[in-house]
Amino acid sequence: MAENGTDCDQRRIRMSKEQHNGNFTDSSMLSERKRREREERLNIVLWKKPLVTLQYFCLETLINLKEWTIKLWRRRGLLVCVLLALAVLTALYYIEGAHQQYVQYMEKKFFWCAYWVGLGILSSVGLGTGLHTFLLYLGPHIASVTLAAYECNSVNFPEPPYPDQIICPDEETAEGSISLWAIISKVRLEACMWGAGTAIGELPPYFMARAARLSGAEPDDEEYQEFEEMLEHAETAQDFASRAKLAVQNLVQKVGFFGILACASIPNPLFDLAGITCGHFLVPFWTFFGATLIGKAVIKMHIQKLFVIITFSKHIVEQMVALIGAIPSIGPSLQKPFQEYLEAQRIKLHHKSDSAVPQGENWLSWIFEKLVIVMVCYFILSIINSMAQSYAKRLQQKMYSEEKTK
Repeated sequence: MAENGTDCDQRRIRMSKEQHNGNFTDSSMLSERKRREREERLNIVLWKKPLVTLQYFCLETLINLKEWTIKLWRRRGLLVCVLLALAVLTALYYIEGAHQQYVQYMEKKFFWCAYWVGLGILSSVGLGTGLHTFLLYLGPHIASVTLAAYECNSVNFPEPPYPDQIICPDEETAEGSISLWAIISKVRLEACMWGAGTAIGELPPYFMARAARLSGAEPDDEEYQEFEEMLEHAETAQDFASRAKLAVQNLVQKVGFFGILACASIPNPLFDLAGITCGHFLVPFWTFFGATLIGKAVIKMHIQKLFVIITFSKHIVEQMVALIGAIPSIGPSLQKPFQEYLEAQRIKLHHKSDSAVPQGENWLSWIFEKLVIVMVCYFILSIINSMAQSYAKRLQQKMYSEEKTK
């Protein structure tokens, strides 16, 4: 009987090993298939397969419109309330009366805030790449206000034309009367709105990881898969990048609200990992979003704003231009366009629109405008490629489901 019992145990161990080996083989085949499908999707881009990419982009757009229409229909009660509120606001907007001055003020502030919130969302939401709107829009705006404030010795720019155009006020003020706090206060609204937009743009990684954890599904997202691999190999991590990611993950997981606040309050390229960590460990939404909003829209935004204002203060700019001129051989030729540009800005600020605009301003403005156009075009291309790849993923999932049912 003992021999029979030993034979049974050995047979059971052998069967379990075979089952484990079979599961391991299936898992390896599945991983290989996912890797191959991901490589196929990454080849669907406009510069490799333009017709296929555009076709898939259009089909994915139609599918998304259909899904959004269905979601709106399911929430038709809320939709009706929103439409009624819009109808009331439209009536108030067009009916003449004493309230029109308040309506115009609210309209101006609303679109100004929405503009900066939208740029903030574009900067962090991704969709293939982030449009770095701080460098392209908010940073130059703060720099322009700073230069104008030191030139005019005031931040009381006439409205209109501010913020579309900055000109000095008519009243004269003593030189040196402008303070750092006055400039910070002047650009606080747009800076905070941009920061709030970046906080909103951090929500997709959080919701993706949270939905994956609750449903048990494994999303085909490279950052999420990298996060899971990092958790599996946490003890054996050796390189600096892996240790930095683990440090962010441990800080967020163990410290909670204040850990998220610390990660959001400093320029942190790994913050997407904080969102994925919070979603994976089911951190409450308001804990994550509240800490992210305070960190990005208040603390981090004031740090970045202070850096730009100090960098473009009058004496720092003059020293930078002088240093450019000190470069051997090419210094004077490089210095001239910057001097002409600064002089042109002074002419504009003091209402001397009839004066000739130096050619250096056109040269620098032309370069900056083309840089902005290139960045925006690349961002649009990345969205088209990303949506086309999403449709290719739908086709691959459909094919895999059909194979499983056979």
